[in-house]
Amino acid sequence: MSEEITADILTTHILDLAASGKRMDGRSADQYRPVSVEIGFVTTADGSALARIGDTAVLSGIKLEPGKPFPDTPNAGVLTTNAELIPLSSPTFEPGPPQPWAIEVSRVVDRAIRAAEAIDLTKLCVTPGEKTWVCYVDIHVLDHSGNLIDAAMLAGISALHHAILPSKRFGIGEADTPLDVQHTPIECTFVRLGDAILVDPSFEEERAAQGRLTVATDETGRVVAMQKGLVGAFSPDDIRATVERAFHHGDRLRTVARKGGTL
Repeated sequence: MSEEITADILTTHILDLAASGKRMDGRSADQYRPVSVEIGFVTTADGSALARIGDTAVLSGIKLEPGKPFPDTPNAGVLTTNAELIPLSSPTFEPGPPQPWAIEVSRVVDRAIRAAEAIDLTKLCVTPGEKTWVCYVDIHVLDHSGNLIDAAMLAGISALHHAILPSKRFGIGEADTPLDVQHTPIECTFVRLGDAILVDPSFEEERAAQGRLTVATDETGRVVAMQKGLVGAFSPDDIRATVERAFHHGDRLRTVARKGGTL
């Protein structure tokens, strides 16, 4: 009961702050926490990146190996995205089967990669109908302090940008080559708190939010995917405004996704 009362008091405080244009950590409504990407964090992976947004930390590792193509796409490679929420990363995560939140994170990241055609899967075909490259994008949440989707997308696409096709190891070619990444989708998440719409919600803001909207954009000016969460509504004007803000933030985040570094 005391935990529920404390949560209600915190929610009321967050809503009051949002109504006056303030946030608990001092940011403006349209401001991200500090962002950083470290490339090559896991030396045994074919590509890896550690992304941090504030205290949220997400590690992505890429594994590439030969396999069979799907029967309905005999001339294309296979892309599989999986997210794991480590119980130590948050008291809200529990061991056991994949939780709904983990499934949502993996699907939203996977959808953005596919919709943006970040990877031309036809270029991963080795022998039509027989052999192709299978690309595994594994996402591990190390610390959950809010906005997992954006951090997972940042880690995943950065790891892909620096992945190497191990052709020589598997006897498919004479030398290993970089994975060809054509586009860089970036996701920006917004939450509704009363009449305010905030970007990059903290853990506490997510718990107080009435609605959530994630907008995925690429460098060509396309909105490649969107994801709505929670029950709160976003008006057409709200959506247009968040899309405009997503393009602005996406351009900045793409820089660290491709090269690593900090913002």
